[in-house]
Amino acid sequence: MEADTYAALNQPEVGWFTMIIIGLLAGYIAEKVTDSDHGLFANLLFGLIGAFLGKYLAEMAAIPVFGFFRTLIAATVGAIIVLFLWRRIRGR
Repeated sequence: MEADTYAALNQPEVGWFTMIIIGLLAGYIAEKVTDSDHGLFANLLFGLIGAFLGKYLAEMAAIPVFGFFRTLIAATVGAIIVLFLWRRIRGR
């Protein structure tokens, strides 16, 4: 395998398109964990907000977040926290 191809496949950062997919997955998982009922757009929104919150909390705990699966885990944890807070604010 060429060096350029290997370097492209081994990038630890996540791009914008992959972040949207991670946001959708994290929002969906958080929706199922918290027994919420939201649409696709709300799942994306909660997932993306959760991704930023999860990464921030992981950085505070000195846990490295990179790649698809680590970002998905951090985004899911963040989305669960955001959904929990959202449900508390709305009074459900």
